Amino acid sequence: MKRRMYFLGEICCTLLCLFIVGGCSARQHVEQEPNVTVNEAQSEKDKIETNLDEQSVEISTETMVEEILLEPEIIEEDWSDYFDGFTGAAVLYEAANGRYRIFNSELAQTRRSPCSTFKIISSLIALESGLFEPEHSTRPWSGEIFWNENWNRDIDFYEAFRTSCVWYFREVIDEIGPEQMQKQLDALSYGNCDISDWAGAQNTNNNNRALTGFWLESSLSISPKEQTEVMERIFGTKSVYSEKTQEQLKQAMLVMD
Repeated sequence: MKRRMYFLGEICCTLLCLFIVGGCSARQHVEQEPNVTVNEAQSEKDKIETNLDEQSVEISTETMVEEILLEPEIIEEDWSDYFDGFTGAAVLYEAANGRYRIFNSELAQTRRSPCSTFKIISSLIALESGLFEPEHSTRPWSGEIFWNENWNRDIDFYEAFRTSCVWYFREVIDEIGPEQMQKQLDALSYGNCDISDWAGAQNTNNNNRALTGFWLESSLSISPKEQTEVMERIFGTKSVYSEKTQEQLKQAMLVMD
């Protein structure tokens, strides 16, 4: 079989990014010493948390400065023949030299709902946080009949990823929760980072709670070019994600022909 890697197979983007993120209390009276110890410990804790926050700001600022100073080369391409008359965009990012090759630049920089491609992000967060291990990730089917026959059964992570099983990732995302999801999207600078419509009420194409969410024709949006930038943050040399998580995610994204 011939192997090919598709990192964004369900949006009109193409990505090559595989090697592609003490206490200062004054001395108190002897009978107050236990309270002083607690206060000093709390002071140390506050200092550590403050330092971590400052480091996060410094790292974020440094990254932003680097991205501004190191303006990537952008080459306009004509890949219309590959689209066979369909309107679309393609973005190929060459990580080694920071070069973008883009077809239909305007559309490539237009934000839209990520829809099924968001399973990459929900999988990333779930794997990195230890929400599940792929080998023990089967979830039971509710018995509800869905339009996609592949979803009408118990299903594990890799098969859910391959078939874009919405009910599976709806459950995963609910278990991640809004607070952690927002934190991770902010860290990835994922489009507009807007998860305000958590349940997906803005989606007028579907009212089935198992098949709606902020990433499906709702509040969250991102452009194809931004998608490639996010992939670089996940798989690039400066990734903060574990090698194990990256390899598990690559395996899920691998398509066999």
